Amino acid sequence: MRQTSRIASVMSLLGGFVAVAMTMGLLTAGLVIPAVGVAGQATNNGIKMFNQMPADFQMNPLAQQSRILASDGTVIGTPFNENRIVVPLNKIAPVMQQAQVAIEDERFFEHGGVDPKGLLRAISTNIMSAGTQGASTLTQQYVKVALQNKALASGNKDAAAASVARSGMQGYVRKLQELKYAVTLEQKYTKQQILDGYLNLVYFGDQQYGVEAAARHYYGRSASQLTLPQAATLAGVVNAPGVTDPINNPEAATKRRNQVLGKMYAQQMISYKEYTDATSHDLKSDLKVTNISSSCASSKYPYFCYYVYNWLLNEPSLGKTRKEREAALKGGGLTIQTSFDPKLAAKMDKDIKSKVPVANSENVQAAALTIQPGTGLVLATGQNTAYSNNTTAGKSAINYTVPLNMGGGQGFTIGSTAKFFAIVSAVQQGRDIEGDINVPKFSGKDKNGNFVRFTNKQFPGECGLAPGENWDVHNSEGHESGGPMPIIEATAGSINTAFAQLVSELGACDVHATMTKMGVRNGDGTEIGKSPSGIILGSEPVTALDLANAYATVAADGVYCTPRPVKSIADANGKQLKLAQAGCKQLLSKDVARTVTKVFENVLKPGGTAYASRLAGDRPAAGKTGTVEGATQSWFAGYTPELATAVWVGHADNEKTLKDVRLGGKYYDGYLYGSTIAAPIWKTIMDDALRGKPERKFAAPSSEFLDGNKVRVPNVKGQTPDNATSMLESAGFKVKQGPAQDARLFEGLIMGSTPEGGEKVAKGATITIYPSTGRRPSSTQPTIAPAVSPN
Repeated sequence: MRQTSRIASVMSLLGGFVAVAMTMGLLTAGLVIPAVGVAGQATNNGIKMFNQMPADFQMNPLAQQSRILASDGTVIGTPFNENRIVVPLNKIAPVMQQAQVAIEDERFFEHGGVDPKGLLRAISTNIMSAGTQGASTLTQQYVKVALQNKALASGNKDAAAASVARSGMQGYVRKLQELKYAVTLEQKYTKQQILDGYLNLVYFGDQQYGVEAAARHYYGRSASQLTLPQAATLAGVVNAPGVTDPINNPEAATKRRNQVLGKMYAQQMISYKEYTDATSHDLKSDLKVTNISSSCASSKYPYFCYYVYNWLLNEPSLGKTRKEREAALKGGGLTIQTSFDPKLAAKMDKDIKSKVPVANSENVQAAALTIQPGTGLVLATGQNTAYSNNTTAGKSAINYTVPLNMGGGQGFTIGSTAKFFAIVSAVQQGRDIEGDINVPKFSGKDKNGNFVRFTNKQFPGECGLAPGENWDVHNSEGHESGGPMPIIEATAGSINTAFAQLVSELGACDVHATMTKMGVRNGDGTEIGKSPSGIILGSEPVTALDLANAYATVAADGVYCTPRPVKSIADANGKQLKLAQAGCKQLLSKDVARTVTKVFENVLKPGGTAYASRLAGDRPAAGKTGTVEGATQSWFAGYTPELATAVWVGHADNEKTLKDVRLGGKYYDGYLYGSTIAAPIWKTIMDDALRGKPERKFAAPSSEFLDGNKVRVPNVKGQTPDNATSMLESAGFKVKQGPAQDARLFEGLIMGSTPEGGEKVAKGATITIYPSTGRRPSSTQPTIAPAVSPN
């Protein structure tokens, strides 16, 4: 009874189809089979089921590996779920095509998708035994694997199981559906297109999908270069890849290879000599196994690879959701051209590790990032660790230079490199860079030395101090007495108290807004805090990426570009995708940017904190040192017209003071400042990157812009001190009262000023006013002494 039931099932689903189809020639002429009156009910049931099955079948694009390329074409990474490289049929050796057809479907070029002879033989066998013996043509095999792939890609496990069902009613239904799809496929596509699709689709063992990936993996060559023994070996793997791949099962692979060669000889594809030579060939002698990984961890440049990978997961052109983008990245066959410069990165790596060795006994870390002004393209990153999820000394999975969502960390406090933004705000507000800051005198002394105390009076509001809150500001060295100091001098010497005073005049929220619009955020992506210490002295954690890019904005004459590691993305067909995370805009005026550069050039000139790290040949450059209070972190960020680089040296855990350390065979006595190690690393990176390239000078700000910062001093002669002060402050000046002078005016009225009324003086300069004693001046009365800084 069981055998009778199996016969009825087979005949109803397959027998009727084959008998009528062969009689009427419908396997190649059409897809609808009419019911036949003389046939039995089982036959007509099979025909009815066949006609109700879907017929449309598309050769969908195959999932294949994407490639992440460096600027010189070097492969940085190959993300994939299935390691597949799709190639056209003309890039697959003819001998490979022949071998696959010979072993899988010798009548491939004769039938219309279904081989009637093979199918009848299989039906006869199935009637007498359990299961559904295959009579699959190469076209049917393609349909089967393609359906399974499609189901797996969509997460439909039931459909995936149904696509490979081998027994029972489900197996018969699957086979019948494959038959119909195969006929459809043959009508829509040429034999060459089907063979092309098959060779790019099927699994060749050892995690290799498609013949191109298999050829590269097993033999270190392209599919177009395969020899006869190699092609026969690969063709033999497809039927049972788990037991016939040449690496793990060389004996079985050799036996199967020889079966393929026998088929090729029997079908007159090769000569007897070619057959005997190939069967006697040592299979192992050809193997040149090349393994590639989909993980960036195995990349030669893992930190940059993961940076690119995470950037791509945030790129809207790859999909609406993160899941869609990852699917495109791992299966879309994308070509991702990055801006990564391997030569620059190698030199950067050497420069960092020579000064701060890997796994040094002081547990000091260092990292750097270089970006191109005017494009936002990141050229290189480097750090003194080896990539690993193991957190032992000298190892880390965190890229210290990029934000948390790009494979980085929280960032590090940036110290005095933050003063850069105060100067940008000052220049935008019209302050003359040669004008004075009236630096307060020290208020007291604590364990860290002399300090100036600032309160809510100097820093009110959202970006200020709370009522009753004190902020004690120290200087690393110098300027103990206070008094007028030119902005440009305060910058070169990095005078903390001068900058605290400057920002109190500019408005801390204005400087905070400047930082934000220039792209500076905390490493976790949140907004920089609004405390004066974070805004002025860099007590907020920032990444080298954001810092370098902000400096690059000034280097590019005020053009801000969204930082990115990717230049372009092409899909599997070579079509360029429009990057959503790319773009530049004129953020600062050229004159503002050029004036800011004029200020920070002095940091690398005599008297500047980084004079010892000026570039080779005194190449024009600008930058700023940064040391966090307590010396837990140190920085240097600087630029030329061509490049901007930020260097960090510190402790990743933010706990230990950088003091009295031995690194790279050198002992550093005392605290490590930004000028101690970070600036010298910056110098070597920039010198290496620019060596042999023509020198480019910074453009100067226009004289109209510089003169535009100067305003005419109001004539305050005869005014009361209060009125005079009000007039001068309204004009943008600071006011200081000098000693009384004899004059033909009532006592207490202002008899003059320096600079004098009518002179054009830098906005923000200090004007000294002189009250009258009320006494007539004698003939020997001296002239009014000039102010300390008349400009």
